[in-house]
Amino acid sequence: MDKAAAASKGSIWEYIALATIPLVLVLGNSMLVPILPDMQEKMGISRFQSSLVITLFSITAGLIIPVSGYLSDRFTRKAVIIPSLIVYGAAGVLAGFGAVWSSYPVLITARAIQGLGAAGTAPIAMALVGDLYKGGQASKALGLIEASNGTGKVVSPIIGSLLALIVWFAPFFAFPLFCLLALLAVIFLIKEPPNEKKADPLPVYLQQIKDILKEKGRWLIPAFFAGSITLFILFGVLFYLSQILEEDPYRIEGVRKGLVLAIPLLGMVITSYTTGAKIKQNGTLMRWLMNIGLILMTASLALAIFLNTNLYIFIGLLTLSGIGTGLLLPCLNTLITGSVERDQRGMITSLYNSLRFIGVAFGPPLFGWLMNISHKTIFITVSSMALLMLILVFFCIKPSGDMSNKA
Repeated sequence: MDKAAAASKGSIWEYIALATIPLVLVLGNSMLVPILPDMQEKMGISRFQSSLVITLFSITAGLIIPVSGYLSDRFTRKAVIIPSLIVYGAAGVLAGFGAVWSSYPVLITARAIQGLGAAGTAPIAMALVGDLYKGGQASKALGLIEASNGTGKVVSPIIGSLLALIVWFAPFFAFPLFCLLALLAVIFLIKEPPNEKKADPLPVYLQQIKDILKEKGRWLIPAFFAGSITLFILFGVLFYLSQILEEDPYRIEGVRKGLVLAIPLLGMVITSYTTGAKIKQNGTLMRWLMNIGLILMTASLALAIFLNTNLYIFIGLLTLSGIGTGLLLPCLNTLITGSVERDQRGMITSLYNSLRFIGVAFGPPLFGWLMNISHKTIFITVSSMALLMLILVFFCIKPSGDMSNKA
């Protein structure tokens, strides 16, 4: 582990290369959110069918992520990330042609293939951070990963809206260019430390993972579900906001809509990066920040039950919820990544990211269904979920004061 820690001093170029991986992952989903209403109109599909463009991608990724995690433990992280980025970008081109041809089956199949590629990107990058850095450097890099993830969510609605001014399906074809940039950055800027201890054969490896979950599952499993529910709420709210902004009384479309969608996410990005830079290995601070973040989420989403008609107040409440998310996720990332050694880290972080993807997958369709009931029902549901998360995290996740590389 000393060699791994010494393998990198955290150069700015290495940080940038690592940040491109979650950035490109998020662009593949969030850049499409603003064009979903256009997709419904141009392709003659329902709101539910358009939500599946996000959902099927995320479900496929969520199911395949554990396989990618094992392969990255068995071989190397870059050996998984590089081909995954190639598949991810190539399938983006196919999805674009599906949109051009107005072929929903081609589009949705391409999105599923993109999910296969996505499984080997950001989740493996999180494990790679654990290999490259230790202590405060690791938490800072993980904060950067989460901030990059959030930055992608901030800029992607704006980029998607700008590209849609050319033609509504332009985001599909722009996306592979971002993949190419990330691919070059990973190949040339990241020097992965040697894998001195590869993962054992699959039966032995799975037993080791089972032992880890048996030993640490009391807090690991709640941490996994907290990340999943947080992303469920985030993407569900984005989908909801994208739909209502184009309706009466707002009638906000195009780039203006992208800018409005970006506001709550900007609060999350700034908070994520700041949190990652400050927490280091301070378990006490992490516990405080996680609980404060969930209190903010619960309170702001509960107030949105009654204060969702004034757009300014509503966006302010969603921004507070985004800040709460920014306090929670970097702490979870640091705890989970530091909980195991290198040769099981890929699988543990992959299980975590798999549940995050599943949360993303179910957000849009469930929010679409709840919208048919009432807007208040949406925020009663998500504020209740945030409250349950708060109770779960408060009682189950109690990191020690000085974690010393272990959660």
